[in-house]
Amino acid sequence: MSRATTRPTPQRSARDLMTLQEVYDELGISKSTWNDWKNKGRTPTTIKLPNNQVRVRRTVFDKWLEQLEEVNA
Repeated sequence: MSRATTRPTPQRSARDLMTLQEVYDELGISKSTWNDWKNKGRTPTTIKLPNNQVRVRRTVFDKWLEQLEEVNA
């Protein structure tokens, strides 16, 4: 008899989510630049937490940067 093996679900850590300040710092931009990009639909998807803080998934941020690279290459 074979037993079905289950894989553990990967745990997401707080490091998977970036604060907006971390995004600003990594990109070297100001909050106003981010807000301008956001209003133009040019930012990665964000997550609004129950406490109204906003986060960006690291994986989404990295893919967003890669897409920018391809567009401007």
